[in-house]
Amino acid sequence: MSDIKGFKGRYKFLSNFYDSVVPYEGRKYKTAEAAFQAAKTHDEKIKDTFELIYNPANAKRFGRAVELRGDWADVKDSIMYNIVLSKFTHNTHLRDKLLDTGDSYIEETNSWGDTYWGVCKGKGHNKMGKILMRVRDELR
Repeated sequence: MSDIKGFKGRYKFLSNFYDSVVPYEGRKYKTAEAAFQAAKTHDEKIKDTFELIYNPANAKRFGRAVELRGDWADVKDSIMYNIVLSKFTHNTHLRDKLLDTGDSYIEETNSWGDTYWGVCKGKGHNKMGKILMRVRDELR
């Protein structure tokens, strides 16, 4: 199989914006993006709000206004891993699609400048792609 660069078309399901219920920390979010943004805070009322957000772009926008928990820089990678694992564990049709990617290299290629979670203009850490490949390996 060829490399997967970007989460569009048949690979849209790899995106945290993809419509899929994601159980996380006793709650059910409408998308992985909402779960991730909610994890930025310890405020339960704010988490309640994220649980109701259907539109992942709105979740991301709202997440930018949240006061970050003190340990966010240290825990965000492991939180993302746990959310992605939950997404593909609890949505078997998505798990099967992820497993169908075989051994393809997965890269969260983007044009919005995210070089932490993805790769833009050939530069970036591709943390999201690495998490997806790790989850795929663990689900095998």
